[in-house]
Formats: sequence, C-alpha cells, structure tokens
Amino acid sequence: MRWAICNEILEHLPLADAFDAFADAGYRALELAPFTLAADASPSEADALAVRRLADERGLAILGMHWLLARTEGLHVAEPALRHRTLEHLRSLTRSCAAMGGTIMVFGSPAQRSTPPGMRPVDARAHALELFAAWAETAEEAGVTICLEALPRDETDFMTTTREVIDVVRELDSPAVRLVLDVKSMADEPTPMPELIRLAAPHVAHVQANDANRGGPGFGDTDFVPILATLHEIGYDGDVSVEAFDYRPDPMTVVRGSIRTLRLAGRAAGLPTT
Repeated sequence: MRWAICNEILEHLPLADAFDAFADAGYRALELAPFTLAADASPSEADALAVRRLADERGLAILGMHWLLARTEGLHVAEPALRHRTLEHLRSLTRSCAAMGGTIMVFGSPAQRSTPPGMRPVDARAHALELFAAWAETAEEAGVTICLEALPRDETDFMTTTREVIDVVRELDSPAVRLVLDVKSMADEPTPMPELIRLAAPHVAHVQANDANRGGPGFGDTDFVPILATLHEIGYDGDVSVEAFDYRPDPMTVVRGSIRTLRLAGRAAGLPTT
C-alpha cells in the first residue's frame, strides 16, 4: 500500500510549499481537491500539467481527485435542469485528472446528490444513475475510475451504506465505476468495518483514512490495525489516502501524525512495507 493524502489540509499554503511539506512528511501520492487548483474549481488541462510537474519534481504521484463538486454552484446529479452543466463539469474534471496522471475520482458531494425537494427518492436515484452512466463513458476513455462513496446518513439520503453503493456499481455495470471505502463513513454503519471491507472487496478501487471523529488517523479512537489487516487480506494494494476534516491541533501536526499512525498500524497488521 502507498500512503497518500488529500491536499486541501494545506490549502492555506502555496501549492509548491504544500507539496514540499507532504513529501517531507513521507507521503508519496496526493489526492487533489479541484478548488485548490483553480478559483472556479475547474482546473484546465494546462493547469493540470503544471500541477503534475510540481508533483513530479518532489517525487509525488497524483493519484486523482475528490471533493469534485465542492465550492461550485448550480450543479446536481439528480436535477434534470442541471444535468448538462453537471455532466460537462465532471467530464472536464476527468480530462484534467488524466492530464495530471490521476486514475481515480472520488464522488462524495452530499449536497449535489441528495434528493431534491419535491422529487421522489426513486426518481432522483434514476436521474443520478443516468448521469453516472454518461460520465463513466468519458472516464473509461480517459483511463480514470469513478469511485462512488457511501456517506453518513446525516449528510445525504442517497448511497448511505456500502451495500447501497455496491448495488449502484453493479447496476451501472461499467469498468470505470467502482467504490471507495472511507473509514469515517464505514464507522456510521452498524456492520463492523472488516465485514464491510470483505463485502466490498470485488468493487473497491480506493481507500480514504480518517477517524470516526473526522480527524486524521491517530487523532481519535479508531483502531487502524484491523482495517489495514483486512485490506491486506483481500489483496488490496492501492493507495490509502488521509482525508481529515478536523485539523486540530493544527494542520501540520495532523499531516505528520496521520502517516505515523498508518505506518505503525501497517506494521502491526503485517503489511509487507509501510
């Protein structure tokens, strides 16, 4: 497994300085939030190539993007009137992701996927799947995998469990659509995390690491040893990307402490290299 991190934790720094800090802390890959790359959260392919050069110079890989619709307006996957604009935005991000060398795009975006007022959930789901299917065609052409994310029930009413996301992935039946396992989100489910990981094994393409309390790994009570041990058991050898939401006591402490926690847990879990 390769330790990665979501870059918005250091968005207060110039991009080059943030990349230096991530590399110095020991991370080898980055998961990027589009709004940290472009003011309108829609980086051009030229922007993407410049970011790729910055990362390459520091020995960092760009694994992909997340927070795809964050800090945007007028976008929603289930609103028919917004379908074209939303789809074109996602297609543009997909091309930028590929230009950076990225291969995964994590779709969370609770506000832009929840059932719109006045619409039946079954209809909202159908509209969303129709858009996902069209987006998947672009993703497949670009060599990018869309990773759908289960989110806690207090954030959205659509795709709130691992099983529900698996159902969507199976229904779409596209090689470009799989799922991401997020520790904070799995902690919201009654099923133990190792069981969820085994359930998702045929469909998982990415893993995000955070504590159940939304802090970084090691900044709460979540035990990462059984999580990493089960990922190793199912043969997962992709990235484990730190995605903290609570940066206390300060961002750099979370950056350094999270990778230290993952390395120690990885050794205890019997990972070959951590």
